Amino acid sequence: MDQATTPLLSTPWRHRLRLKTTLSSELSGAVGDLGTYIPIVLTLTLVSHLDLGTTLIFTSLYNIATGLLFDIPMPVQPMKSIAAVAVAESSSGHLTVPQIAAAGLSTSIVLLFLGSTGLMSFLYRFLPLPVVRGVQLSQGLSFAFTAIKYIRYNQDLVTSKSGTPRSWLGFDGLVVALVALLFLVLTTGAGDHHDVDVDDDNDDSEQQQQDVCSRPPRRVSTRLKVLSSIPSALIVFLVGIFLCFLRDPSVFKGLKFGPSKISVLKITWEDWKIGFVRAAIPQIPLSILNSVIAVCKLSGDLFPDREASAMKVSVSVGIMNFVGCWFGAMPVCHGAGGLAGQYRFGGRSGLSVVFLGIGKLVIGLVFGNSFGTILGQFPIGILGVLLLFAGIELAMACRDMNTKQESFVMLVCAAVSLTGSSAALGFGCGILLFLLLKLRQLECRGFGFFSRSNKSKSSIDGETSGIIP
Repeated sequence: MDQATTPLLSTPWRHRLRLKTTLSSELSGAVGDLGTYIPIVLTLTLVSHLDLGTTLIFTSLYNIATGLLFDIPMPVQPMKSIAAVAVAESSSGHLTVPQIAAAGLSTSIVLLFLGSTGLMSFLYRFLPLPVVRGVQLSQGLSFAFTAIKYIRYNQDLVTSKSGTPRSWLGFDGLVVALVALLFLVLTTGAGDHHDVDVDDDNDDSEQQQQDVCSRPPRRVSTRLKVLSSIPSALIVFLVGIFLCFLRDPSVFKGLKFGPSKISVLKITWEDWKIGFVRAAIPQIPLSILNSVIAVCKLSGDLFPDREASAMKVSVSVGIMNFVGCWFGAMPVCHGAGGLAGQYRFGGRSGLSVVFLGIGKLVIGLVFGNSFGTILGQFPIGILGVLLLFAGIELAMACRDMNTKQESFVMLVCAAVSLTGSSAALGFGCGILLFLLLKLRQLECRGFGFFSRSNKSKSSIDGETSGIIP
């Protein structure tokens, strides 16, 4: 379990720079979280005039640092609640870049405090697992629902609304999305990976069954290993980039070489007030639950020997935003959905996100803010397909709820989170329900009714046991 005193670098550097699967799998896993990253970053660029080049450079450095620090494909994703508030229509207008930065800094102050004082580790240690699973399930299903909208309907990222049904043909048609979906299903299956040996703890009956049916499974296993070795998500992403130029060949003219000019933002007291009240307050509980608690739990599920520390994850989010937000970079965090997506497509080590960081850094330095003209033409249907697999992988982490009581708490928490559009509300209801169920099971010896009932029941049991031979 997580300890507040866990050193930041407990594993030697040479082990952190070692592949834990094939290179193609790590490269494929590197793009596993782009289904959430690209739409949010592109929307903030179009609506709030966030500098894409600055964001790419800083998030690339975050990717490289977190990949080396955690030794797992720890994602770097936009703070979704801040992004939603920033682009939402309101009487006071969209949030400005300084107000977005103030919201990110305010959130990072809270997470840095909770992580450095050990309070985040305390929360992680004592939070009921069914409640955490409910948060994960709601987030995974939310990603899946959004992905289906991306696939079925044309999207207006500026207004964050779905439009008319997507046409079958075209470079961003249903056929393209469905082909990408079928390709990913054929190559990755349901998420089972066949690049490692079967566990040695199989019992004798299973071993006998394997001996009887040795040849067919061996041929099938070989085929599955070949399919799993294909960097499927990377291929789908590169096809999407190629389609960008087919959809609008004029994007070449909009490209400009050279990085964006990076400068320190001037954040006024009014920016701090607006950013904190409108964006940081709804983001803080989401960051605590999904960016720290759910991420750490999922990392323990996927990598039992490399479970991320709640203290390290919380401090990491705080430091990242303290560095980048002052320069106008997008506020970021670590998301459970991104980790699920990168694992789903083959990421098994920190090198997966290091490769992603190197790619972002090259693009940010070479094209700067002008790369937004290419992303603006990226097929949204393909992003929906990538997001769908990430959401389903995150939701499937909840399959270990074996008892009816655990499932009950998890499903209520997820239902409230989805219908109320608030992870904090679902979390609160889940905690309350969990405590009520535990209270219901406690022995109430101080109340005469319960004591008499227990006494009468015990006497009846004694009499019955005396009658039965």
